[in-house]
Amino acid sequence: MGGGVWFKGMSDHRIDVITHSGYRGEETPRSILIHNEKIDVVEILNMWIEEGIEDRVRKRFFKVKGSDGKTHKIYYDEKEMEWFYRGED
Repeated sequence: MGGGVWFKGMSDHRIDVITHSGYRGEETPRSILIHNEKIDVVEILNMWIEEGIEDRVRKRFFKVKGSDGKTHKIYYDEKEMEWFYRGED
């Protein structure tokens, strides 16, 4: 496993995420699993929601600092009910 080039130049990929449900029932990421490597979320740096203009599909984005020292961008697709990896910053 090389550092930082897993998904470079590729589209978003489905990943497994260990989450915690908050008091409103919304899940926040605690760990992400990429190529069988568990990366703990040290800090959530930013979160936002994007909604498609035509399909109205909501995606909940998280920019997180991982235990690997890198910043990762992930999102939860509410239609697919799956987590996806957008990339590293």
